[in-house]
Amino acid sequence: MGVRGSRSGRLIIVALTALVTAGCAAGAGWPGAASREAAEGPVRLDVIWVPTDLAVVTEMLELAGVTRDDVVYDLGCGDGRIVIAAAKEFGARGVGVDLDPRRIREAQRYAVRAGVADRVTFRVQDLFDTDLREATVVTLFLSPEINLRLQPKLLRELRPGSRVASHRYGIGDWKPEKTITVTMLEKLNWLFLWRIPGPTPAR
Repeated sequence: MGVRGSRSGRLIIVALTALVTAGCAAGAGWPGAASREAAEGPVRLDVIWVPTDLAVVTEMLELAGVTRDDVVYDLGCGDGRIVIAAAKEFGARGVGVDLDPRRIREAQRYAVRAGVADRVTFRVQDLFDTDLREATVVTLFLSPEINLRLQPKLLRELRPGSRVASHRYGIGDWKPEKTITVTMLEKLNWLFLWRIPGPTPAR
Protein backbone atom coordinates (compact mmCIF):
# COMPACT_ATOMS: atom_id res chain seq x y z
CA MET A 1 0.00 0.00 0.00
CA GLY A 2 1.28 3.45 -0.87
CA VAL A 3 1.54 6.30 1.58
CA ARG A 4 -1.79 7.98 2.26
CA GLY A 5 -2.03 11.65 3.14
CA SER A 6 -3.77 14.90 2.35
CA ARG A 7 -2.01 18.07 1.28
CA SER A 8 -2.13 19.32 4.90
CA GLY A 9 -0.69 16.02 6.11
CA ARG A 10 2.18 16.32 3.64
CA LEU A 11 2.86 19.88 4.82
CA ILE A 12 3.06 18.64 8.42
CA ILE A 13 5.55 15.95 7.36
CA VAL A 14 7.65 18.55 5.53
CA ALA A 15 7.55 20.82 8.58
CA LEU A 16 8.61 18.00 10.90
CA THR A 17 11.38 17.00 8.52
CA ALA A 18 12.67 20.57 8.55
CA LEU A 19 12.42 20.61 12.32
CA VAL A 20 14.52 17.46 12.75
CA THR A 21 17.06 18.59 10.17
CA ALA A 22 17.38 21.98 11.81
CA GLY A 23 17.65 20.34 15.19
CA CYS A 24 20.52 18.14 14.03
CA ALA A 25 22.36 21.16 12.73
CA ALA A 26 21.70 23.11 15.90
CA GLY A 27 22.87 20.22 18.04
CA ALA A 28 26.45 20.73 16.92
CA GLY A 29 26.44 24.17 18.51
CA TRP A 30 24.44 23.29 21.60
CA PRO A 31 26.42 24.61 24.60
CA GLY A 32 28.50 21.88 26.18
CA ALA A 33 26.99 19.10 24.05
CA ALA A 34 30.27 17.79 22.64
CA SER A 35 32.06 17.74 25.98
CA ARG A 36 29.14 16.06 27.76
CA GLU A 37 28.76 13.39 25.09
CA ALA A 38 32.48 12.68 25.11
CA ALA A 39 32.42 12.38 28.89
CA GLU A 40 29.43 10.04 28.84
CA GLY A 41 30.91 7.75 26.22
CA PRO A 42 28.86 5.33 24.13
CA VAL A 43 25.74 3.78 25.67
CA ARG A 44 25.39 0.02 25.44
CA LEU A 45 22.15 -0.63 23.55
CA ASP A 46 20.39 -3.86 22.62
CA VAL A 47 19.02 -2.21 19.47
CA ILE A 48 20.77 0.44 17.39
CA TRP A 49 18.49 3.40 16.82
CA VAL A 50 17.38 3.77 13.19
CA PRO A 51 15.13 6.80 12.58
CA THR A 52 11.71 6.02 11.13
CA ASP A 53 10.73 8.01 8.05
CA LEU A 54 8.21 10.67 9.10
CA ALA A 55 5.67 9.47 6.53
CA VAL A 56 5.86 6.00 8.08
CA VAL A 57 5.45 7.56 11.53
CA THR A 58 2.18 9.16 10.43
CA GLU A 59 0.95 5.88 8.94
CA MET A 60 1.84 4.07 12.16
CA LEU A 61 -0.14 6.53 14.27
CA GLU A 62 -3.09 6.40 11.89
CA LEU A 63 -3.02 2.59 12.01
CA ALA A 64 -3.26 2.79 15.81
CA GLY A 65 -6.18 5.23 15.52
CA VAL A 66 -4.48 7.83 17.70
CA THR A 67 -6.69 10.71 18.88
CA ARG A 68 -6.38 13.59 21.35
CA ASP A 69 -7.71 11.25 24.05
CA ASP A 70 -4.69 8.93 23.78
CA VAL A 71 -1.43 8.67 25.69
CA VAL A 72 1.22 7.31 23.31
CA TYR A 73 4.32 5.60 24.71
CA ASP A 74 7.24 5.02 22.34
CA LEU A 75 9.69 2.43 23.69
CA GLY A 76 13.18 3.15 22.36
CA CYS A 77 12.09 6.59 21.21
CA GLY A 78 15.37 7.87 19.75
CA ASP A 79 14.92 11.53 18.83
CA GLY A 80 11.26 11.47 19.89
CA ARG A 81 9.74 11.85 16.44
CA ILE A 82 6.85 9.43 17.07
CA VAL A 83 5.52 11.02 20.26
CA ILE A 84 6.16 14.52 18.88
CA ALA A 85 4.11 13.65 15.79
CA ALA A 86 1.40 12.11 17.99
CA ALA A 87 1.13 15.39 19.89
CA LYS A 88 1.50 17.76 16.94
CA GLU A 89 -0.58 15.92 14.33
CA PHE A 90 -3.11 14.07 16.47
CA GLY A 91 -3.34 16.14 19.67
CA ALA A 92 -2.35 13.20 21.89
CA ARG A 93 -0.06 13.23 24.90
CA GLY A 94 3.14 11.22 24.64
CA VAL A 95 5.97 9.63 26.59
CA GLY A 96 9.23 8.51 25.03
CA VAL A 97 11.83 6.35 26.77
CA ASP A 98 15.35 5.56 25.66
CA LEU A 99 18.57 4.42 27.33
CA ASP A 100 20.67 6.96 25.44
CA PRO A 101 20.67 10.38 27.19
CA ARG A 102 21.90 12.03 23.98
CA ARG A 103 18.78 10.93 22.12
CA ILE A 104 16.59 12.10 25.00
CA ARG A 105 18.19 15.56 24.92
CA GLU A 106 17.57 15.73 21.18
CA ALA A 107 13.94 14.71 21.69
CA GLN A 108 13.43 17.39 24.32
CA ARG A 109 14.88 20.07 22.03
CA TYR A 110 12.73 18.96 19.10
CA ALA A 111 9.61 18.94 21.29
CA VAL A 112 10.28 22.57 22.27
CA ARG A 113 10.79 23.57 18.62
CA ALA A 114 7.59 21.74 17.61
CA GLY A 115 5.63 23.58 20.29
CA VAL A 116 4.51 20.39 22.07
CA ALA A 117 6.85 20.31 25.09
CA ASP A 118 3.82 20.65 27.37
CA ARG A 119 2.28 17.48 25.90
CA VAL A 120 5.25 15.12 25.78
CA THR A 121 7.74 13.72 28.28
CA PHE A 122 11.05 11.98 27.62
CA ARG A 123 12.86 9.72 30.06
CA VAL A 124 16.27 8.07 30.17
CA GLN A 125 14.99 4.65 31.14
CA ASP A 126 15.12 0.95 30.35
CA LEU A 127 11.94 0.11 28.49
CA PHE A 128 11.48 -3.02 30.62
CA ASP A 129 11.38 -0.78 33.72
CA THR A 130 8.82 1.60 32.21
CA ASP A 131 5.37 1.58 33.81
CA LEU A 132 2.93 1.30 30.91
CA ARG A 133 -0.32 1.51 32.85
CA GLU A 134 -1.02 5.08 31.71
CA ALA A 135 -0.52 4.24 28.01
CA THR A 136 -3.40 3.70 25.61
CA VAL A 137 -1.06 3.25 22.62
CA VAL A 138 2.46 1.77 22.60
CA THR A 139 4.71 2.06 19.54
CA LEU A 140 7.72 -0.14 18.83
CA PHE A 141 10.60 -0.26 16.36
CA LEU A 142 12.88 -2.68 18.15
CA SER A 143 13.70 -6.30 17.19
CA PRO A 144 11.83 -9.61 17.05
CA GLU A 145 13.60 -10.81 20.22
CA ILE A 146 12.83 -7.70 22.29
CA ASN A 147 9.26 -7.54 21.01
CA LEU A 148 8.75 -11.12 22.18
CA ARG A 149 10.26 -10.36 25.61
CA LEU A 150 7.93 -7.36 25.90
CA GLN A 151 4.75 -9.30 25.15
CA PRO A 152 4.02 -10.43 28.75
CA LYS A 153 4.61 -6.87 30.02
CA LEU A 154 2.30 -5.40 27.39
CA LEU A 155 -0.47 -7.86 28.22
CA ARG A 156 0.03 -7.42 31.96
CA GLU A 157 0.23 -3.62 32.19
CA LEU A 158 -1.91 -2.25 29.35
CA ARG A 159 -5.65 -1.91 29.80
CA PRO A 160 -8.07 -3.85 27.56
CA GLY A 161 -8.54 -2.01 24.28
CA SER A 162 -5.10 -0.40 24.31
CA ARG A 163 -3.25 -0.67 21.01
CA VAL A 164 0.29 -1.74 20.18
CA ALA A 165 1.80 -0.70 16.84
CA SER A 166 5.13 -2.06 15.62
CA HIS A 167 7.25 -1.05 12.66
CA ARG A 168 8.83 -3.94 10.75
CA TYR A 169 8.72 -6.69 13.40
CA GLY A 170 5.94 -8.89 14.77
CA ILE A 171 5.53 -10.17 18.32
CA GLY A 172 6.17 -13.90 18.30
CA ASP A 173 3.04 -15.85 17.38
CA TRP A 174 0.71 -13.09 18.61
CA LYS A 175 -1.53 -12.56 15.58
CA PRO A 176 -1.93 -8.86 14.71
CA GLU A 177 -5.37 -7.37 14.30
CA LYS A 178 -4.17 -5.58 11.19
CA THR A 179 -1.07 -5.49 8.99
CA ILE A 180 -0.29 -2.88 6.35
CA THR A 181 2.69 -2.02 4.18
CA VAL A 182 3.96 1.45 3.35
CA THR A 183 6.25 1.89 0.35
CA MET A 184 9.02 4.44 0.76
CA LEU A 185 11.81 4.81 -1.80
CA GLU A 186 10.82 1.44 -3.30
CA LYS A 187 11.17 -0.25 0.09
CA LEU A 188 8.31 -1.96 1.90
CA ASN A 189 7.76 -1.01 5.52
CA TRP A 190 5.60 -3.47 7.44
CA LEU A 191 3.36 -2.07 10.18
CA PHE A 192 1.49 -4.27 12.64
CA LEU A 193 -1.36 -3.50 15.04
CA TRP A 194 -2.49 -5.45 18.10
CA ARG A 195 -5.25 -4.66 20.58
CA ILE A 196 -5.04 -5.75 24.21
CA PRO A 197 -7.89 -8.22 24.77
CA GLY A 198 -10.43 -7.83 27.54
CA PRO A 199 -11.36 -10.50 30.07
CA THR A 200 -13.11 -13.58 28.72
CA PRO A 201 -16.84 -13.33 29.59
CA ALA A 202 -18.05 -15.92 32.10
CA ARG A 203 -20.38 -18.54 30.69
